[in-house]
Amino acid sequence: MAEGTTWTTYDANKMASKEIYGKVLAELGEKNDKIVGVTADLAKSTNIGNFGDKFPERIFNVGIAEQNLFGVAAGLAKTGLIPFASTFAIFACLRGGEQVRTDIAYQNLPVKIIATHGGLSFGTAGTTHHCTEDYAIMRAIPNMTVVIPADGFETAKAVRACIDIPGPFYMRVGRGFEPPMHDNEDFEFTVGKAITIHEGSDITIITCGTPTLQAREAAKDLEAEGISVRVLNMHTLKPIDKDAIMQAVTDTRRILTVEEHNVIGGLGDAVAAVIAESGKGCAFTKLGINDEFSVIGYPEDLYARYKLDATGIAETVKELLGKEIEADEDWADED
Repeated sequence: MAEGTTWTTYDANKMASKEIYGKVLAELGEKNDKIVGVTADLAKSTNIGNFGDKFPERIFNVGIAEQNLFGVAAGLAKTGLIPFASTFAIFACLRGGEQVRTDIAYQNLPVKIIATHGGLSFGTAGTTHHCTEDYAIMRAIPNMTVVIPADGFETAKAVRACIDIPGPFYMRVGRGFEPPMHDNEDFEFTVGKAITIHEGSDITIITCGTPTLQAREAAKDLEAEGISVRVLNMHTLKPIDKDAIMQAVTDTRRILTVEEHNVIGGLGDAVAAVIAESGKGCAFTKLGINDEFSVIGYPEDLYARYKLDATGIAETVKELLGKEIEADEDWADED
């Protein structure tokens, strides 16, 4: 599922990831007539409307009925089509969760769920529209692939790659424009394989989605202070890249996970499980939203509140570096 094709029909320096999704899906529709779109009256907001504008006979609006959104998508998939079902992340994982699990995943159908307005990106819409539970829910559903791209370039590559995934696929993007982490599409993107975006030897930050750019900025700031930080972009939560995680444990022995999600059940817990099952030890901290509901505010203020900005991440790195690691004489000899 490696993506090497470079298309330049979008501007990631100006467009939000959800806009890029709509643009790329419309392009894919020209090459593959099995692709169809399904919306719950949010075609414009999720940008699947770009596909609908080009192929009005291949998009289906079920109205404000997310359960029907996924039920209809499942039915379309049973006929041999490849449905892209788009809605806000909070509606995809909670309101339509039963249909995602039972109608789609239970039958291992190739429905591509593209969820927008994820995490804290809905800002002042508040707790009812923030989505900080979707990683936990979606990665617990059998057959589901879960991808959280870091920017528009990764979004484009993920949309193209998911066509070749035979089962259900979940991808979360934000609401508005966010500066891209990559300069262009000249990088390898493979579902299930992490990307090292900054090398370091003192500690590893493992992150995904919006905080990835902030983690890299924190690593650069800390480098100026003599602290060497590796940053792993774990864009695929399921299947997770166990090899990259364990290599980081071996090389740095300190792991910080950073996610725009509740600290329960998300990226941090997925990484912790890999480490625990390996039998190896390390200093470990999860950074995200604690076991509480998010508050209302502008996204940038919320990122600062939950220490998901570069400053907060850097502070947490320093705290973790202060933790002692128990010596293990046999540890260094293990492969």
